Amino acid sequence: MGLTPMMQQYLEIKDKYKDCILFFRLGDFYEMFFEDAEIASRELEIALTGRDCGLEKRAPMCGVPFHSADTYIARLIEKGYKVAICEQLEDPKFAKGIVKRDITRIITPGTIIDSNMLDEKVNNFIASVYFNIDKVAISIADVSTGDFYVTSFIEENNKLMNELSKFKPSEMLIIKNSFTERFETLVLNIKSRFNLLINYVEDKSSESLSNKDYSHLNEYEKVSAVNLLKYLNETQKSSLDHISSITRYKTEDFMLIDSFTRRNLELTETMRSRSKKGTLIDVLDKTQTAMGGRLIRKWIEEPLLIKDEIEKRLEAVEELIDNIYISSDLREFLRGIYDIERIMGKISCETANARDLISLKQSIRFLPDIRAAISNCKSILLSEIYRDFDELGDIFQLIDESIDENPPITIKEGGIIKTGFNQEIDKLRDAMTNGKNWIAELEQKERDLTGIKSLKIGYNKVFGYYLEVTKSNLSSIPQDRYIRKQTLANAERFITPELKEMEEIVSGAESKVVDLEYDIFVHIRNKIYGEVSRIKKVAHYLAIIDSLLSFAKVSFENNYTKPKITDDGVIEIKEGRHPVVEKMISGVFVPNDTMLDNKEDMVIIITGPNMAGKSTYLRQVALITLMAQIGCFVPAASAKISIVDRIFTRIGASDDLSLGQSTFMVEMSEVSNILNNATKNSLLILDEVGRGTSTFDGLSIAWAVIEFISQRIGAKTLFATHYHELTELEGKIDGVKNYCISVKEHGEDIIFLRKIIRGGADQSYGIQVAKLAGLPSEVIDKAKEILEKLEESDISKKLKTKTKPAVVKEAAATLSNEINLFNYKENELIEEIKSIDVLNITPIEAINKLYSLVNKAKGLR
Repeated sequence: MGLTPMMQQYLEIKDKYKDCILFFRLGDFYEMFFEDAEIASRELEIALTGRDCGLEKRAPMCGVPFHSADTYIARLIEKGYKVAICEQLEDPKFAKGIVKRDITRIITPGTIIDSNMLDEKVNNFIASVYFNIDKVAISIADVSTGDFYVTSFIEENNKLMNELSKFKPSEMLIIKNSFTERFETLVLNIKSRFNLLINYVEDKSSESLSNKDYSHLNEYEKVSAVNLLKYLNETQKSSLDHISSITRYKTEDFMLIDSFTRRNLELTETMRSRSKKGTLIDVLDKTQTAMGGRLIRKWIEEPLLIKDEIEKRLEAVEELIDNIYISSDLREFLRGIYDIERIMGKISCETANARDLISLKQSIRFLPDIRAAISNCKSILLSEIYRDFDELGDIFQLIDESIDENPPITIKEGGIIKTGFNQEIDKLRDAMTNGKNWIAELEQKERDLTGIKSLKIGYNKVFGYYLEVTKSNLSSIPQDRYIRKQTLANAERFITPELKEMEEIVSGAESKVVDLEYDIFVHIRNKIYGEVSRIKKVAHYLAIIDSLLSFAKVSFENNYTKPKITDDGVIEIKEGRHPVVEKMISGVFVPNDTMLDNKEDMVIIITGPNMAGKSTYLRQVALITLMAQIGCFVPAASAKISIVDRIFTRIGASDDLSLGQSTFMVEMSEVSNILNNATKNSLLILDEVGRGTSTFDGLSIAWAVIEFISQRIGAKTLFATHYHELTELEGKIDGVKNYCISVKEHGEDIIFLRKIIRGGADQSYGIQVAKLAGLPSEVIDKAKEILEKLEESDISKKLKTKTKPAVVKEAAATLSNEINLFNYKENELIEEIKSIDVLNITPIEAINKLYSLVNKAKGLR
């Protein structure tokens, strides 16, 4: 036995798309066969059945209804699969032999356009990377919105990783002939960091799409861009005209923020849960539209560097705050705006239905009101938008006259086009209506003629219209006119020549009107598609207005102030607050001042205990600076912000086991990145540099880092530390100042006042913090006893006066003799104490060792 024709067709198509799960349309279902069926059955938790395929063994099979396929496709995409959609290209009723089928679209993680499968306020980017020795060209696109960006740079210091962290793509293409072993580790790190699908593709840059302009790209960028466009063209099976322009940018056009800093500042996702709640965007995003939500995210990811552009946004925000009635009206109008960008993406990919056009029309309805609302605005940005704002009246009129207000989801079942728009459709509908009325009248006529009161006219897809008579009334039917068609258990079904003739009129009209409505709808959709550039421009203006309104609303409600933007190198913040923390705490947030410049107040060393607020203070200065450069008001009484080209952070402790890096190695890699890339115009946020190694190694590194920043880079720096010895640098190195977190002692307890004051802290209050953390009282008591002994010892004096490596050896050799920790003579316990390398033990290891020794001592009593 050979394969059936249908299965031969399936396997021929599957052979071209081996890396995809093939959704093969059979009637009202998408079916999967063989290995695809087994995978889909397992991943989607649906029944695995079988189908005769011409072979001895049945083919494994599973399927999903076509009308609910999106849900199943989304689940497969989320699990990292690609899905190829194979549709019937002709009506089975008119097909000669097997129905023609082919792939109409391939869905991958980076090519999703269905809004139900996407986060409406987050772009879904796909990247294309081309390597050339040490140079990298990268293209980034969102096929659902038409955004397309290209850049290139020399790959060093994880620059590719940093750039990708801005866009967070869900899929990445790597051009095969450019990929070498040198980049393997980098790509593996990217894959694990972003959890994305990576495709290695052949270079097709010689097949560039003729409807795109590449003249502004260099040779590497063109290779990257063309390969991405070819991939999108092959998966979407469309011309992609909604990608109307390729935007080339330079990484230095915006504030450079590396992946460590984005993570540490929690701009769009938290470090632990990777959720939006508890992030800067969670505070700032009060947008009414999906387009505004995506743009405000882009602004946060790309702070501006040009003073005039920043001030344009700030001026517009100020005007919206001052004109509360305009702002409230605009917010109300924007609530009625649908996601125009993604609607145009669906129109371009020919997947938009009539409901999408109605959503577009309803959005356009508010455009005149929005334009009128900003007509008297004086700020440059809003005035420019007003002058160039297109109300799209012709598009509204076209949809309003043609598309029914409540159309069905599908576009091949009729019910789309309004009555009065097309004469032929109206005639066919009249024929259908009159025919159905005639059939309804025929039922009563036949009852009167035959005297059969229960006679009825019915319809099904197999037999069409029929007369149904119960068997008890068969003797009353006219034998010359009634033709038997079907026998049921209790009735017989008949047709008449007149009934069949009218059925042909009605059915023919239904078929014609459905086909005609589809053709007219496609024509209307294509006509709107021809205006894609106009519509996308308006959508972008709406996103800008929405984002500015969001800044205005947040600034007004949270008592933010307009920052003064300068280029004199000074950052001066009065009563600054952390925008996220102040929203999350139940009490009053304690504000703090900041003064940084490139001269006398260049490096601020901040000492004080853990949990006192050092990290919050560091982050709030960085966030206030960033907020000012995205054009938002800031949480402070006043702020003067000199534009910074980069913000660097080195905060917290973590390892990277995937790359075999310890906590200290990760810390040093981050510090290395900062020292190699920072300029005098950068803002550096450093927290506990050197804590991951021994005391003297760490202290030496921290000291050297401060000297390097002060003397070689000249960058504005906040440096939080527990190494009190570093406070000695004030007066020895120009530009270094000491500040600390004020603490109030209450007996043996401490109260954190959260206030930054001039001067250095003289102790860390580590034991008090350990007590607050809930360590057992026995451990706390013993720690106090040890601390007292240490402070009384000669070692303590030496540690305060000497910072030589020799002191480490001396301390290790004498510590167990100078401090009698426990009054026990057992040699085993004493030897264990002597073997402790006290200067190379981490704090948590020390606490655990203390706890262990206490328990052992108890056991010897």
